[in-house]
Amino acid sequence: MKFLPISLLILALATATALAYDPSPLQDICVATNDLESGVFVNGKFCKDPKQATADDFVFMGLRNPGNTSNPLGSKVTQAFVQQFPGLNTLGISMARIDFAPGGLNPPHTHPRGTELLVVVEGTLLVGFVTSDQLNKTLFTKVLYKGDVFVFPIGLIHFQLNIGNTYALAFSGLSSQNPGLITIANAVFGAKAPISADVLTKAFQLDKKVVDHLEAQFWYDNN
Repeated sequence: MKFLPISLLILALATATALAYDPSPLQDICVATNDLESGVFVNGKFCKDPKQATADDFVFMGLRNPGNTSNPLGSKVTQAFVQQFPGLNTLGISMARIDFAPGGLNPPHTHPRGTELLVVVEGTLLVGFVTSDQLNKTLFTKVLYKGDVFVFPIGLIHFQLNIGNTYALAFSGLSSQNPGLITIANAVFGAKAPISADVLTKAFQLDKKVVDHLEAQFWYDNN
């Protein structure tokens, strides 16, 4: 009887292990239930019968027009995620358009389920991301000009700032149909219900009056 070389057996086991994983989550939470009547969300979205699909399911026209940047941040993000563009379901990709007034900011935020690839179409942007504690919270930053491309790794805090005197425009591709969005200031100081002031005063080393003031602000969402 012939036996497979040990190297092939190890490779086979490694391959089987690599393929045996849970699918990446496509929403923030998905609590299991045995009640089929109340089970409304799945990891992704329910699919239309493929026989009922049309060409219109695979086109999205919502990125044609400039977003309204008349807001406190001076920017507007227009998403083309699966919620807006159903044809993306199960394809693992999405897009966004980002318009910037002069000085406009897309504030520090993270996409917990997607890497972002950004291309500048007009203007000049200062962009950057911060690594995790494991890499000493290192800031990688660059000034981008028309035609430049920059990648923001999945889950890391990043930002874009228009440092020019004119309007700026960028488009982003993301590696998930629903990459998620956590805007840091909004999440920390605008959480519903509010995070305990005792937590925030110690975490940020701030006076409680400052924390109370920040929590009382209206945290604008540019999405």
